[in-house]
Amino acid sequence: MEFYRPADTRKWLRSFARSATKNKRRMLILVGVGILVLYLLFDNKGVIARIRLELQEREMRDRVRQTELQNDSLRAQIKALQGDKKTIETIAREKYGMTRPGETQYRVQKEDSVK
Repeated sequence: MEFYRPADTRKWLRSFARSATKNKRRMLILVGVGILVLYLLFDNKGVIARIRLELQEREMRDRVRQTELQNDSLRAQIKALQGDKKTIETIAREKYGMTRPGETQYRVQKEDSVK
């Protein structure tokens, strides 16, 4: 009966490191691959820079969507102010305190909270 034993990765890594230090060509290849990986990850055109740029793009697109929604709301408000007399009257009464002739305006003052 045979049992499965997983290969000890530490032994494999140690033997690889020993053979790499003995074999200069393999060592140069390892250093080159390491430099290439670092270059691909951390360069201006690397993976990390691309992820950062994609996040910025997503944030900008969200800002554009929010601004478009705000613009649509403002356009609707402009349209209402240009043609709807009831909207104009409501704003004149609430914002500017205007009244119709013969109306009496009462202002309610808020009392301070309990001292």
